Amino acid sequence: MKLNDWLNNEILNVAKSLEDVHKTYFSIDKSIGFEGQETIYKILQNFRSALFPCVCDKHVDPETRVNVNIGNKLRTSALDLRDLIEKVLINNNSIQEKEASSSADEIVIDLINQFPRIRKVLQTDIEAAYNGDPATTSTEEILFSYPSILAISIHRIANVLYNSNVPIIPRIMSEYAHQLTGIDIHPGASIGEYFFIDHGTGVVIGETCTIGKNVKIYQGVTLGAKSFPLDEDGNPIKGIKRHPDIEDNVVIYAGATILGGDTKIGHDSVIGGNIWLTQSVPPFSRVYQSQPSPKIKNDQ
Repeated sequence: MKLNDWLNNEILNVAKSLEDVHKTYFSIDKSIGFEGQETIYKILQNFRSALFPCVCDKHVDPETRVNVNIGNKLRTSALDLRDLIEKVLINNNSIQEKEASSSADEIVIDLINQFPRIRKVLQTDIEAAYNGDPATTSTEEILFSYPSILAISIHRIANVLYNSNVPIIPRIMSEYAHQLTGIDIHPGASIGEYFFIDHGTGVVIGETCTIGKNVKIYQGVTLGAKSFPLDEDGNPIKGIKRHPDIEDNVVIYAGATILGGDTKIGHDSVIGGNIWLTQSVPPFSRVYQSQPSPKIKNDQ
């Protein structure tokens, strides 16, 4: 049979089967869909433009006052985000549309009200990067080119929505940052001021991880969970503490893996590269591997 004949005769049957399968698992009418995902990306761009005015904008109109430009971006994105939050609240929490609408309004108002605080905290992250990397020459260079600042700026927005019990959207935001930077921070992670990830690629920070102030992490670090406890049906138990706590003034070097909800890294500690830790260490600790003894052969 020729493809064109088969398409004319069978394609609607295949399409109907796909629709039926999808409806078994997802609500087509209430899902935000991939279009909503793209809208979230645009919202993040506008939010970052508001946080860093005249820096993140592609086109800056010199005739428009900065505060007016910020206000316009916040207004447009707040309305778009409010609509998406209403959808996910209805779809995931099975609440009535009126209640979801009211909750979405309150969540977005709370988020926008926190933007001045978020901007001040992000400035401490920029300062931590400047003070923690001798290769940089300016804070502007950090803002333009450091993946850490992009990832943490998105995280600090997503974390507010996560703490407001917004489903799905915070995770889409964090995975967008992961896609752009190679840094995977769950929106539930609590991260203090003056946070810096040097290089960044391959860093993983789990949902229930808490990180104090003035913490520096290098590439390839995992702050993760040990094996998951299971319920009586053999399913992972959700909603429990699974990831470590990192106290203030800690440095974690490249490739270190720190696991477990009962694992705590005491303040002012240094964790060496390629360390595997599943137990707590006290403050002012230095944890490192034994010095290797490589063999060097000279054939000359």
